[in-house]
Amino acid sequence: MAASSHKAAGPAWRRSVIAIALVAVTAALALGVRMFGAPAPEAQAAAQIMVYKSPTCGCCGAWAQHMRENGFTVEERPVADMDAVKQRLGVPDAAASCHTAQVGDYLIEGHVPAADVKRLLRERPAVRGLAAPGMPMGSPGMETPGVAAERYAVVTFDRDGVTGVYARH
Repeated sequence: MAASSHKAAGPAWRRSVIAIALVAVTAALALGVRMFGAPAPEAQAAAQIMVYKSPTCGCCGAWAQHMRENGFTVEERPVADMDAVKQRLGVPDAAASCHTAQVGDYLIEGHVPAADVKRLLRERPAVRGLAAPGMPMGSPGMETPGVAAERYAVVTFDRDGVTGVYARH
């Protein structure tokens, strides 16, 4: 008799475990928790990049292509006065480069590697953005056959213009 009551309790116990697991998965998804390697909803939304660039700049287009090749959806917007864009968005002079991009709540200034942008979106530090100041040779979009890549730093910047090293390449 005990064996038959144990068999009857078995399927009910399994149904309870399955129900609890389904509730946990549903709650995790509702809270935006990453599960099973799926990108979090904010990472999916942040994959959209708006690139402001000079209409005649080829390296900016090459950087945009680098970002596309790394999973971002990129819209390029040619702008005649890049200084006005940088000023309007709050890019400090010390971080300036040839193009300015917006991704989510962040700015990306210049030839920042896609891996650094992905890390920024994953970690979400309290900064205004990332920059590869100047136009470092060998950075994404600035590769030139036969020319050695420069060592360069990607820096964070805040609204007050304070910078800090984020990555070295």
